[in-house]
Amino acid sequence: MTTLDERTIGFIGLGLMGKPMARNLHAAGATMFIHNRSQAVVEELSGEGMRAAATPAEIAAAVGEGGTVILSLPDTATVEKIVQGTPGDNNGIVSGIKDGTLVIDMSTTKVTATRGFAKAVTSAGGVYMDAPVSGGTIGAEGGSLTIMVGGPDDALARATLIFDVLGQSTTHVGAVGTGQIAKAANQVIVGLNIGAVAEALTLAKKAGADPARVRAALKGGFADSRILEVHGLRMIEDSFEPGGKCVTQRKDMDQALELAAELGFTLPATALNRGLYDKIVEAGMGDLDHAALIKAIDPD
Repeated sequence: MTTLDERTIGFIGLGLMGKPMARNLHAAGATMFIHNRSQAVVEELSGEGMRAAATPAEIAAAVGEGGTVILSLPDTATVEKIVQGTPGDNNGIVSGIKDGTLVIDMSTTKVTATRGFAKAVTSAGGVYMDAPVSGGTIGAEGGSLTIMVGGPDDALARATLIFDVLGQSTTHVGAVGTGQIAKAANQVIVGLNIGAVAEALTLAKKAGADPARVRAALKGGFADSRILEVHGLRMIEDSFEPGGKCVTQRKDMDQALELAAELGFTLPATALNRGLYDKIVEAGMGDLDHAALIKAIDPD
């Protein structure tokens, strides 16, 4: 079992993904400093032995030289605020960072912005990596996430034990920003596969077959996938407690489309899929699991 007994880690963002990730790091022996906008979860985890900090700057100062700060945040604007602070407040990570502090963004963040955050952290004396994840809350809770890393080789060496606690598969994609490129590709595939499963199960239902038996029939064939296994079951059971929210999936599809536009081409199927998520969010179901996309196809 991987141990982190000698490591000091700051964790910022204790939502659906961040909370179980912080717990796994603490269980592995790391000294944990935590920060979150909502204080209820901070109080909960403080009761388990983690230490609260009032600002991101305090987190960076607390982990000190050679420490690590991990971000698990909902969007790029929030990452920017946490890293750089807001004008005049001096509360961002860069205001408290020490020489050699490793900052790892495990959020799903825009590629161009990620490279800008890396420059800001590096200029302040730190080291920056992007390491977005796939696997949802199931993977976060079980320490079985897939981790896509962008950053220098020496930073990866420092982060390897942390990633071993949080995930079962870590791939160094390349320089800073390439982890987020991989995550954009991941989210295109996830979003389109959820849409494909939703359409297929709706077709089965409307044609008079039991969707559960159709799903069972597809298992093991070319149509089988993790999406069919997990999200297909959620669709059949009409159970959408969020492992990943519709509003988050739509945001990720937006980021993929924006990256493609920056590169001068289009993603037509992704644009259609994003439009379906628009319908779900506009209908007030944005906080449901992204498998609820089926409700844009079969509202009944």
